[in-house]
Amino acid sequence: MNAAADIQARPFAQALKQAQAAITANMEAQLAGGDELHAAMRYAITGGKMLRGFLVLESARLHGVPQAAALQAALAIECIHAYSLVHDDLPCMDDDDLRRGQPTVHRKWNEAMAVLAGDSLQCFAFELLADPALGSQALPLIRGLALASGKDGMVSGQMLDIAAETAEAPLTLDQITLLQSRKTGCLIEWSATAGAVLAGDDPARLRQYATALGLAFQIADDILDVEGDADKVGKAVRKDAEAGKATFVSLLGLEAAKSRAKALCEEACAALAPYGAEAETLKEAARFVISRDS
Repeated sequence: MNAAADIQARPFAQALKQAQAAITANMEAQLAGGDELHAAMRYAITGGKMLRGFLVLESARLHGVPQAAALQAALAIECIHAYSLVHDDLPCMDDDDLRRGQPTVHRKWNEAMAVLAGDSLQCFAFELLADPALGSQALPLIRGLALASGKDGMVSGQMLDIAAETAEAPLTLDQITLLQSRKTGCLIEWSATAGAVLAGDDPARLRQYATALGLAFQIADDILDVEGDADKVGKAVRKDAEAGKATFVSLLGLEAAKSRAKALCEEACAALAPYGAEAETLKEAARFVISRDS
């Protein structure tokens, strides 16, 4: 494979901005319909950090994957992530009014539209991965995303999270780690390994990177829920403590949680050693994950 291999490693902020612009342009071109459903789908994707899509594009660059294929996979994961947030925000789950500093989809439209937009985003993700541009690696990516998203992945994690709210005892550290490895980690792992899968290469090192990154990401989220500014975070904060939910912060303590996130960041960076200087952008992404304010 070629195209992306000619692009050198760039500073993370620049690479993320370029990824956001490319994914957004692809989304607007392919979801250009004028009805409310298309509008709600575009709204659900717009405004996020697109970190998962960035991971797809960056792992694709490391493995020389053509841009056309990489962009389809990047938009696919952003569709899955957006669908999960739209449904997660519904009154029957987390009942949130804000997402990314804007009204959630069910608040801007209604609950029915939010369900339909989420359903459509999920279907569209797999339509994107079935694009002929992905060649012979389309099926492994489709199967991998189905596994990462469904009953043994993200949806399972959400189920465990909901069950924890009414459990007689708070979750243990091992239980929270399992929950978050599914709810957050599975999609991050798929994203970070997508480039290697598309190239038909061994994704083992990127999987190690992603496992550490996904856990660091969730610990950072728990820290933000304690220390974050709602205006910067773009959603309500301190909800976990008010609900009495066990988190990495409540179980480890704030400083220990920060230390654990830092150690995971170092672990993620170490996994990228075989890629040399070309992996510096991904290393910066890991550092960003534990230092972000939103």
